[in-house]
Amino acid sequence: MGSRSKARKRAVDFLYEADQRGVDPVTLLADRVGSPDVPPVGEYTITLVEGVTANRERIDELLTQHAEGWSLGRMPAVDRSVLRLGLYELLWSEDVPPAVAIDEAVELVKALSTDDSPRFVNGVLGRIAGIGNRLRKSVRQEQTAEQTAEQTAE
Repeated sequence: MGSRSKARKRAVDFLYEADQRGVDPVTLLADRVGSPDVPPVGEYTITLVEGVTANRERIDELLTQHAEGWSLGRMPAVDRSVLRLGLYELLWSEDVPPAVAIDEAVELVKALSTDDSPRFVNGVLGRIAGIGNRLRKSVRQEQTAEQTAEQTAE
């Protein structure tokens, strides 16, 4: 398993635990980073957890729209965490090709979830990847508008 694959697995662990405990993933991560009881947390893991958390509202909105017949609450918690991570990489990580984001997410659920999960995750992320360029453009426009509004308010 490559270093980025390990970082993704670790990020899913944090996202899943935070989801189950009902706490903010970044807060959970901050509590763990530097703790002598926890193995060191790599930069890419931190980037993923922070990125998913910062964009979670939009990520969940997109997952709800494209997970045909499934609400977020109905999905297995591991699948939900992996989908959030996969969608973050698909739309916000410019250095991760869409096929890699999808394949890594599928590999994670193969190892962590049900027998039906790989097909489900592949289908949801594949549908979103099909309109990925349009969504990436939309996401970047939203971020630019938010940054402009913040700068204007200062």
